Amino acid sequence: MCAHVLVAEDDVNQAELIRRYLEHEGHTVRVVHNGRAVLEEHHRDRPDLVVMDVMMPVMSGLEACRVLRAESDVAVLLLTARSTEEDLLTGLDLGADDYVTKPYSPRELMARVRTLLRRSRTPVRDEERVLNAGPISVDPARHAVRVDGAPVECTPVEFQLLRALAARPGLVLSRAQLLELIHGISGYITERTIDVHVKNLRRKIEPDPRRPVRLVTVYGIGYKLVGPDRGR
Repeated sequence: MCAHVLVAEDDVNQAELIRRYLEHEGHTVRVVHNGRAVLEEHHRDRPDLVVMDVMMPVMSGLEACRVLRAESDVAVLLLTARSTEEDLLTGLDLGADDYVTKPYSPRELMARVRTLLRRSRTPVRDEERVLNAGPISVDPARHAVRVDGAPVECTPVEFQLLRALAARPGLVLSRAQLLELIHGISGYITERTIDVHVKNLRRKIEPDPRRPVRLVTVYGIGYKLVGPDRGR
């Protein structure tokens, strides 16, 4: 699964290490050293994946992620030395798809890269049916989401989350179930990750994200996707 990967890391030695490992796996790699360069490179030649450090000069990785997400659904993997859960969830809230905390092993990083690329590029059968839940339709073959007929841009993780729920309309999926479906088994991704992705999705699919009627919480259990006529 070769891809075009943009690496943003201000530590030159660390950036070179990441480049070598990515190229060893067959990827084409472009390296930049600040957040503003990420945006410039993305505009010039859109990558399949951005691997980006949070703490960088000129523009931070978080700010670059925020700008990227306003204009693109490119997969984003953040690298961060901030180990508290709140710091990590901040990146997801800005639209990142995944994160790896420093220090990390290169093998761990490559595993997360493979998972994220597989999630965003997994081929599906052309005949796979469109999934419908009320005004929401999820088209796996075209990797497309529509709400009331209007297209909605979703990140790879948001799409997988919505797809999992739309395949089981009206059924409750626990945070643990959703976490395994979209992230796989991981010791450093917590169930609160799901809450952040759900909050971001609600901004896109709900008439009023503060009072969700489509992607609803079943307290103490998890989440379900319902239509206006199936809210009970």
